[in-house]
Amino acid sequence: MQHIFNNIKGDKTIWAVVALLALFSFLPVYSASTNLVYVVGNGTTLGHLGKHAFLLFVGFGIIYAIHKIPYRYFKGLSILAMPVVILLLIFTLAQGTTIGGANASRWIQVPFVGISFQTSTLAAIVLLLNVARYLAKIKDEKPTFKASILPLWIPVFSVLALILPANFSTTAILFLMVMVVCFLGGYPTKYLLGILGAGLVVLTMFVLTAKAFPGLFPNRVDTWMSRIENFAGDDDPSGDYQIEKAKIAIARGGVIGMGAGKSVMKNFLPQSSSDFIYAIIVEEYGLAGGLTLVFLYLLLLFRIVVVAHKADSVYGKLAVTAVGLPIVFQAFVNMAVAVELFPVTGQTLPLISSGGTSIWMTCMALGIILSVSARRQEDVERDSTEENIENPLAVLSE
Repeated sequence: MQHIFNNIKGDKTIWAVVALLALFSFLPVYSASTNLVYVVGNGTTLGHLGKHAFLLFVGFGIIYAIHKIPYRYFKGLSILAMPVVILLLIFTLAQGTTIGGANASRWIQVPFVGISFQTSTLAAIVLLLNVARYLAKIKDEKPTFKASILPLWIPVFSVLALILPANFSTTAILFLMVMVVCFLGGYPTKYLLGILGAGLVVLTMFVLTAKAFPGLFPNRVDTWMSRIENFAGDDDPSGDYQIEKAKIAIARGGVIGMGAGKSVMKNFLPQSSSDFIYAIIVEEYGLAGGLTLVFLYLLLLFRIVVVAHKADSVYGKLAVTAVGLPIVFQAFVNMAVAVELFPVTGQTLPLISSGGTSIWMTCMALGIILSVSARRQEDVERDSTEENIENPLAVLSE
């Protein structure tokens, strides 16, 4: 164990924040899992806690393993992985079964371990790394839209088109992140505005087609529309049941909360251990607990920006930005849904919510960020060593 700690590299603050979020997650997950046990009748509280512990344990193994890989290798890996994730997305969309009563067009069931794998999370990381690779490659050129269609926009729209029918919120977040990375990578703004307009046109055509021919292909357009209508103030009181229960939970929390494990609304709030876990956290730990969580995610964002700024290459800067921003953005979307600033999206709270392999994909992204940070740290240590060798008197004076 000591050997592992001695070999941990990269930004120590990111390691600390990730560890704090993971350790804290056990309390709300254990508390909220009683909903699944006593209301839904699914498993035991210790069983759900054990599954969560297993996911986090493997997740930290993923962070450690990936952060030891020189980040330049992710350029080639993103190229090789792109056709693989497209095939996975096609298979996931076409399987047409259910997992736990839910539409399985978003998940693949992992054999033997009983864990569901949301292929869109892996596709998002691979796609964003591919975008970062392309932008770094053309950093000294003046890109044209025609030249970027095949290497950049065809992979982007292929992945988005395969995710969209089953998961609009993930598609929207991924599209937004691609646009942000392209903007930061120096891609011409006029082309980005054109892509944004084209994306809105394609989305409108997709929705109209799905409404006109509801049996043509599997999609969740009706679910999206009902969520948006409820958020916009629909008079149907049954439509915003989840939000109403979440708001009650937050109101009950007050300043310091009801205490660990003392949430009442977890028994009435669907998805209390995943999509709406932030409401349960505020109910049990109050405004203080909720703001502490916000602070930790903001601190994580700050350190991601620092790592990107200090990266020793354009690709390193863009890769950190590409995989780091979605983690924090997803966290704030999850919290915004709980306080009714956003319509219901189905986005989990990274490293906190219980779930499947989305935790592992978050850990993969964190491993990539720490890989870039570790390379910078190694360069600094090497430069310091070379300076001491060239100036032996400096060593003696220390």
